[in-house]
Amino acid sequence: MKNTILFIVIASIVVACSAPDKKAELEKLRTQKATIETEISKLEEELAKSDTTKEKLVDVIAMPLTSEIFKTYIEIQGRIDADENVSLSSELPGTLTKINVKVGDEVSKGQVLAETDARAIQQQISDLQTNAELVNQLYVKQKALWDQKIGTEVQYLQSKTQKESMEKKMAALQEQLRMSKIVSPINGTVDAVNIKIGQAIAPGAPAINVINFSNLKVKADVAESYSNRVKRGNDVLVIFPDMKDSIKAKVNYSSRAINNLTRTFGVEVLLDNSKEYHPNMVAKLKINDYQSATPKIVVPVKFIQKGTDESFVLLSVEGKVTKKSIKISHEYNGLAEISEGLNDGDLLITAGYDLVNEGDKVHLKK
Repeated sequence: MKNTILFIVIASIVVACSAPDKKAELEKLRTQKATIETEISKLEEELAKSDTTKEKLVDVIAMPLTSEIFKTYIEIQGRIDADENVSLSSELPGTLTKINVKVGDEVSKGQVLAETDARAIQQQISDLQTNAELVNQLYVKQKALWDQKIGTEVQYLQSKTQKESMEKKMAALQEQLRMSKIVSPINGTVDAVNIKIGQAIAPGAPAINVINFSNLKVKADVAESYSNRVKRGNDVLVIFPDMKDSIKAKVNYSSRAINNLTRTFGVEVLLDNSKEYHPNMVAKLKINDYQSATPKIVVPVKFIQKGTDESFVLLSVEGKVTKKSIKISHEYNGLAEISEGLNDGDLLITAGYDLVNEGDKVHLKK
């Protein structure tokens, strides 16, 4: 029992004496570790500063250049117009007695669309026809006598004059009868009927509108400055904003006369019947006024930098930045046609070009 107690006492003394030694040792090691890490950081910084052979690479993005046909366009606004669009009215004042068509009807050239009261004219024609028949019979008999050398020349001439006068009166009445009718001068569709039966109408007052929808076209005015670039036959893209549609066509007519007031000239583009177009609808024209004869290098304008007397871009050549002077021939819609300075396959720096200078080494990011 005594031995056991003695052993416990000795063990307690050993433990009490060894615990502080381990804590002290751990604290000492931690201090040494912090000192070593500080020394390592200092040595790395000194080595980085003293190592002149190592160069920093700048990350950039580059795209290979390819040739393509470059086109420029003139963008203007126009409207759809009918080549044959007529507003008809009566040629004589009168009361409307008959309307033969309604909106949407297809009509042909010479068709009577409406009529005014012509009873008075018809009565005159009827009366005149009776007299005309008598005068004509007298003329035939007098001529037969004159051919036989019977009677006088005066009698023959009087008979002939009466007949010709009667014919002229009849022709005048027939013309008045024709003028009492509204007749379509074209083939087309009735687009509007602005009259009613019993209405008194006067010459010049719009009565019926007829449109030939098979001959529609787009008309627009182009600024005088483009007069030497817009010609008949130019390709044009016609855009219909309201229809959310477009078609490809060609300039059918380009006026050579300049308007004194607007300093513009007119152009026309014919439309086909493949779609339902509406006169006076807005249309936008993109007229192709230039096209390169052969494929050219095309570069976005935002990547082109301006020097004192030159334009240039930055290329990546074998991992280094190379400054390349270029010559711009045409620009359109944020793109530039390059006539000199660049070739197919050149790597144009498109991202990071503002962070590098000529001669810098770069790393191409993908």
